[in-house]
Amino acid sequence: MLFSPPLWAAPEQLPTNLKWITNNDDPSWASPKAIKGGTYRMVMANFPLTLRTVGPDSNTGLRSAINGNQMSLVGTHPQTNKPIPELATHWAYDQDGVTTYYKLDPNARWSDGLKVTADDYLFAVEFMRSKHIVAPWYNDWYTNGIVEAKKYDDYTIAITGSAPKSPEDMHYYYGFQPKAKHFYTMDENWVRDYNWKIAPNTGAYQVSKIRKGKYLRFERKKNWWAKDYKYNVNRFNVDKVHYKVIRDNNIAYRHFLRGELDVFGATLPNFWHDKMQGGLYQEGYINKIWFYNETPQPSIGFSLNQTHPLLADKNIRLGFAHSLNIALMLKTVLRGDYERLTSYADGFGDYSNPDIEPYPFDLTKADELFSQAGFSQRGPDGIRTNDKQRLSFSVTYSQSAHTQRLVVLKQEAKKAGLEIVLQLLDGASAYKNVIEKKHEIAFMGFGGGANPQYWAAWHSDNANKPQTNNITNTADPLMDELTTAYKFGISTEQKQKLSKQILQLIHDNGAFIPMYKVPYVRLAYWKWMKLPAHHGTKRSNTLFEPFNNEYGVHFGAISWIDVAEKQATKDALSDSEVFDPVTIIDATFKVRQ
Repeated sequence: MLFSPPLWAAPEQLPTNLKWITNNDDPSWASPKAIKGGTYRMVMANFPLTLRTVGPDSNTGLRSAINGNQMSLVGTHPQTNKPIPELATHWAYDQDGVTTYYKLDPNARWSDGLKVTADDYLFAVEFMRSKHIVAPWYNDWYTNGIVEAKKYDDYTIAITGSAPKSPEDMHYYYGFQPKAKHFYTMDENWVRDYNWKIAPNTGAYQVSKIRKGKYLRFERKKNWWAKDYKYNVNRFNVDKVHYKVIRDNNIAYRHFLRGELDVFGATLPNFWHDKMQGGLYQEGYINKIWFYNETPQPSIGFSLNQTHPLLADKNIRLGFAHSLNIALMLKTVLRGDYERLTSYADGFGDYSNPDIEPYPFDLTKADELFSQAGFSQRGPDGIRTNDKQRLSFSVTYSQSAHTQRLVVLKQEAKKAGLEIVLQLLDGASAYKNVIEKKHEIAFMGFGGGANPQYWAAWHSDNANKPQTNNITNTADPLMDELTTAYKFGISTEQKQKLSKQILQLIHDNGAFIPMYKVPYVRLAYWKWMKLPAHHGTKRSNTLFEPFNNEYGVHFGAISWIDVAEKQATKDALSDSEVFDPVTIIDATFKVRQ
């Protein structure tokens, strides 16, 4: 596909028939009771390998926090789903269906005080197309997806995509974030030189302190340029956000019980049902909340590396699927709290494929498939063999909390003559192992955006290459055709049809075996942590998140710390006072009532 370099156009070339739109009429979703102050103390399991958000080793858990402080041109209201102003005050759509015009906010500033201008958007395209960032997906998208960026004056730009989309999708797919032109020098040393540099941003917080391997801290900007804007009022309330590295979840929980962490995830059933009972919970010092949401589900499951000689055989892959007793694991280890994930993209409305049924645990079917692949015999230990090798695969994963559920699958798989060897690595090592395609089978999850994305994970352009998301190394001509058509789809209806076809093809291929989904947020939090009366929005996949989500999706930054109550709570602990226990079950947005 041909593409245009970033362009400059004279102001008089701006079309005169544009209908400029803005939206300051939707309701605020923050609480007027929110107060500023305090340090929100969070845990992260592993220290990131870099502060870069593109390039090698950048796809870490911290990436969303960094991107959550880089504002988009237009955000998305979490309740109405309508566009709202962010770095752009107004926008307009061309009749060609591929071009959107934006009026940039002249008040917008980088964290170093310099203005955000059209030049930062033209530079962003050059940046993302540069081979120096070593990011093939971004290189491709900013070449073949975003085909042109044009500047009319310092605060007016146009972005042209490769295919017509709905107005809302135009913002989501083509409305990229700027890059601070004055900050970067693009050369062959870029990856190394910018590994630990703190890039200027546009959001409410900036990284303020780092101790590698120990902690990382964000600090709220005292004079943030957008702090008084309607959709930001009563949000971004804490002064500091402190991420402390604690690699073991049980040790992290002990820190939480000592009041050294403010919030603790309670998704794991053994925490919610067993550990989070009595004591500080019964005495009312720590509250609990179970909040159902309506959000697309991450693709959690097993990714089978098809460059492995045995996993290249579809019979082996499907036999592996039928050897997994996921239903038993959900019922026992996970207490029935989780639900079976049906496909690679679940919870995306008309983009999902409701006709797909996940492969059941079926020993007869597994036997048939493994035998067809030449593994009809069993050794003394009950594991299948083809006279040359045993039917054995290692499963790489990164959280010790997942061991118990994987052990159940391992034990049940033996009934099918399949050996699963569990390989627990720390987060950084597991990620590196998988992203470099050195794994056999990976148990992990990939998050997505508002709509499913397929090209990066399933197109052959990304197969058999390190640092890409095609971790199954799928290289299938039909998949290439469908994912390319989806990527450059003309209409929503066409993309939804293609999405269903892609999901069916992924299911039939067997290189990804879906495991489970969690359609809610479950947390424990000290009583000084506060939420609005409505607790969250339908798109909230966390409640105490201090920043925006990525790509302009707003749901975070509505919590706050009552500093006075925190001191009173500590005093009450010393005096052995008792309060009423609080457990909240909020099913407002529960899909299945």
